[in-house]
Amino acid sequence: MEISIKPIVTEKASNLIEKLNRYTFAVSPEANKYQIKALVEKLYGVNVVRVNTINVRSKNKSRWTKSGLLRGKTTAWKKALVTLAEGQNIDFYSNI
Repeated sequence: MEISIKPIVTEKASNLIEKLNRYTFAVSPEANKYQIKALVEKLYGVNVVRVNTINVRSKNKSRWTKSGLLRGKTTAWKKALVTLAEGQNIDFYSNI
């Protein structure tokens, strides 16, 4: 099973980084905490202390178009909050 991981860079996530040294990632819904911890440690070379996960439910969406009402759904995804050891950090902008 291939696990995808993508950092979430928002204002709220930036506040968590500054205050609690906690980074936010969007991960595959099938991934568990142990897999997320191993992947973050391998990709970024940091020591992970704790991983918290949140299942984000899908939402119903509808919009009016010329042909009538279209109904759909957003996809469900999993959010991972990764707490790093004291003094360690991840620089998302180093590749730019």
